[in-house]
Amino acid sequence: MEYRQLGASGLKVPALSFGAGTFGGRGPLFGAWGNTESDEARRMVDICLDAGVTLFDTADVYSDGASEEVLGKAIRGKRQQLMISTKTTLPMGDGPHDAGSSRERLIRACEASLRRLNTDHIDLYYLHAFDARTPVEEVLSTLDLLIRQGKIRYVGVSNFSGWQIMKSLAVADRYGYSRYIANQTYYSLVGRDYEWELMPLGQDQGLGAAVWSPLAWGRLTGKIRRGQPLPSTSRLHETAQFAPPVDDEHLYRVIDVLEEIAEETHKTVPQIAINWLLQRPTVATVVMGARNESQLRQNLGAVGWNLTPEQITRLDEVSAVTPPYPYYPYQTQEGFKRVNPPLV
Repeated sequence: MEYRQLGASGLKVPALSFGAGTFGGRGPLFGAWGNTESDEARRMVDICLDAGVTLFDTADVYSDGASEEVLGKAIRGKRQQLMISTKTTLPMGDGPHDAGSSRERLIRACEASLRRLNTDHIDLYYLHAFDARTPVEEVLSTLDLLIRQGKIRYVGVSNFSGWQIMKSLAVADRYGYSRYIANQTYYSLVGRDYEWELMPLGQDQGLGAAVWSPLAWGRLTGKIRRGQPLPSTSRLHETAQFAPPVDDEHLYRVIDVLEEIAEETHKTVPQIAINWLLQRPTVATVVMGARNESQLRQNLGAVGWNLTPEQITRLDEVSAVTPPYPYYPYQTQEGFKRVNPPLV
């Protein structure tokens, strides 16, 4: 397993990390993701560790805390062999401090996650969304306090816009608070919005990307094909309304090329989709999900080899879309390209 520096920090993370959103299986959304319980979770943790996957990602909102609980049981006796990332900010109840990133919420949420995970520290603590009602100074000073108390080691963000990240980093620099080092972000062959603003920001400011949903919410599993009905086993039947939108024809064009390259490489469509991501700028780790051992082992096969430059170019071209203003001039007009050459 390749290990990569996470942003402008000393933390090294594996190129693949494991997403425990399938653990617990509570509620309509997370129940459709998976319902892995303790025994199977322990088996999957062991497979990951044997392969060098040492970072396990979860969130308090996943199955209303059950994902953290199952992960905490699965890693019992192995805590020193691995790292944990978890997230907070999204609602965990209807109370006034059950959502957001206020000092009250962050301290209570962190302590609750520590109890569910049965650990004394969280290696990487993400804010799951930007809280527009709480001053950024309050958020960052609280995270800095939790770091100084030893409850968390590093901090990151997820689902933030560019200006929200930059405002936060400016406040951190002004007051000497710990900076965000990671951006857990959606990025896939059929969802390349990350490249327009967040990727250049990450490169400039030292935020490594931890990619969620690299298979586009189950669309790039190799089971969806042009001219065929959605497989009965696809979770999209229950979860499509929560998924990042994708135009069907665009999806099928990308899948067509993925299948061609799969024949050339003798790899699977998911392995190719993940391998492409691992060769993109700023990507530190790809968070892979798996409902069972077979899916996990297939995803682990995405490393240890690389697509050729020609294959990458084909995937780049078929998956490209015209970005919105003000980004498209930087991709389409030579004058803009000379001033700001694209990263990809």
